[in-house]
Amino acid sequence: MNLLTANNLSKSFGERDLFTNVTFNIDDKSKIGLIGANGVGKTTLFRVLCDEESYGGSLNKNSLLKIGYMEQTPPEDASTDAYTYVLNIFSYLSEMEEKLEEIRRRIELGDGDTGQLINAQERLNNEYIDKGGLVYKSKCRSMLLGLGFTENELMNKLCELSGGQRTRLSLARVLLSDANLLLLDEPTNHLDIEAIVFLENFLKDYNKAFIVISHDRYFLDKITNRTFELECEKLTQYDGNYSVSAQKKKAAYDAAVKKYDNTMKEINRIEGMIEQQRRWNREKNIKTAESKQKVIDKLEKTLEKPTSNDERVRFKFTTTLEGGNDVMMITNLKKSYGEKKLFENANLLVKKKECVFVLGPNGCGKTTFYRIIKGDEVADAGSVKFGSNIECSYFDQTRADIAGGKTVIDEVWDRFPKMTQTQVRNALAAFLFKGDDVFKETDKLSGGEKARIALLCLMLKGSNFILLDEPTNHLDLASREALEDAIEDFGGTVFVISHDRYLINKLADKLFVFENDTITEYVCSYDEYMAHKENVEKPIKEVSAPKAEKINDYKAQKEKERNKRMRASRIAKLETLISETEEKITSVSDEVNSCGADYQKLMELNSQLDELNEALLGYMEEWEQLSEEED
Repeated sequence: MNLLTANNLSKSFGERDLFTNVTFNIDDKSKIGLIGANGVGKTTLFRVLCDEESYGGSLNKNSLLKIGYMEQTPPEDASTDAYTYVLNIFSYLSEMEEKLEEIRRRIELGDGDTGQLINAQERLNNEYIDKGGLVYKSKCRSMLLGLGFTENELMNKLCELSGGQRTRLSLARVLLSDANLLLLDEPTNHLDIEAIVFLENFLKDYNKAFIVISHDRYFLDKITNRTFELECEKLTQYDGNYSVSAQKKKAAYDAAVKKYDNTMKEINRIEGMIEQQRRWNREKNIKTAESKQKVIDKLEKTLEKPTSNDERVRFKFTTTLEGGNDVMMITNLKKSYGEKKLFENANLLVKKKECVFVLGPNGCGKTTFYRIIKGDEVADAGSVKFGSNIECSYFDQTRADIAGGKTVIDEVWDRFPKMTQTQVRNALAAFLFKGDDVFKETDKLSGGEKARIALLCLMLKGSNFILLDEPTNHLDLASREALEDAIEDFGGTVFVISHDRYLINKLADKLFVFENDTITEYVCSYDEYMAHKENVEKPIKEVSAPKAEKINDYKAQKEKERNKRMRASRIAKLETLISETEEKITSVSDEVNSCGADYQKLMELNSQLDELNEALLGYMEEWEQLSEEED
């Protein structure tokens, strides 16, 4: 059944077009992931679908359509507790309960025709059961516990809850509603991995339609069968989840580039023929040239140069510090708050060039662990020691280190005063702060903008050990991918607290997992960890103490894969440099041919040509060497 059809939707704010000519259909089985950079209009599109924003074009909605849209800012009602707030979406069932109780009371008192009252009681009771009256309270409780609330928190008043907790309440209400099209805007925000897995399983089994905005690629891969991407004011549709859509997008772009290149080659070939025909300058040749020109005109009308993705952050972590092989040694670490024990007897080792991820549910003590490492918190027992020549840099998810009352450029320049203004502005431009953006007040920045500044400062410091607390929060997909590439290519050591399973699975050499009142070390990827955890025949404890040769094999394989990725990345970069240098040589050569008798200019151009040819030779030699290694 078709629920909704959008025809040529468009939305602008002032002179800025968010999107134009957006057309799509949604049926009752659609499970759609809506992706795109921050600020492209994803949330606005949701508001258009809910008729909360004006728009151009048309929306045709099925009369049976009922949209469930998660509130972004739930109330802080001082009189309502969390459980009751969610339970209130079933107010029609509680009203039925009151009516059933009233009928029961009247029957006992003999107030009215008993036969009619019994019949009314039976009809209402059947309706109550059909609409879920026997299970709705347990469904509400299970939903809230699944989304990370504790039993005690269910009774907390809304005014006592954090913003993240109230957002989870709104999510619970929408998931439990009888809507047949859910619009979920970043539903995994404020959820730990266990709660995200719960939400995944709920949506995988959900037999109605939904569209979900998310930057969580692992989550999208698990739950969606279609992907909508908002980019460059257009909406592109793909059949398949995020990973499938990324492959199709790349294939389409590569095909468009190939078609463009082939068309340009054909145009150049025909132009050569035209030039030849005109040199011969006979009547027949002139007619041939005119005919060929028409072919070129036709080709140029259909010629469309492929455009690459929107601008993205350019991360590059570098360090000149070598440091020792043992980067961080944690011995018998213990921390409690009153009677609440976070961890004890934690003995962990971070080695040089490892990428270590810390896993555990919200509230288990990950941030406290991080603060102990930073020196902002004192452990009850044990120690944290760093190896020789180790310099640490920290990324704090709260961005508390970004001062207010400054401009963006001053925030960076004050930390790195030896940099010139040009260097600071170039660095900011690489993180998408361009033009007047560098004069924005840091107090008014979005979470994503603050994250980019913090990561830029981390990058500029050049430490050989970087510690990141939830670095992908507030980052869009392109920025997350750029961060992944930077971590992957980094020559130092990385320690990350994260719920981003895609990031963990791609980069982890080792996991530190909060469990059983301690922190256990596992030498495996996230998927391997989950596979062992779910396998009751082979307890997960087997993974925590793998044989030495298995560890060495695993690390050797990870190092081999890392080197292969770095080699492939360098080859791609060299191919770009070779292409750009060849274009420059052609351009300078054309200038040489047209400069006439200007000998001074001729000498300058010849000098440029020598430099370019020398650079080209170096690039080609390096490309050849790396290509042979790849084979």
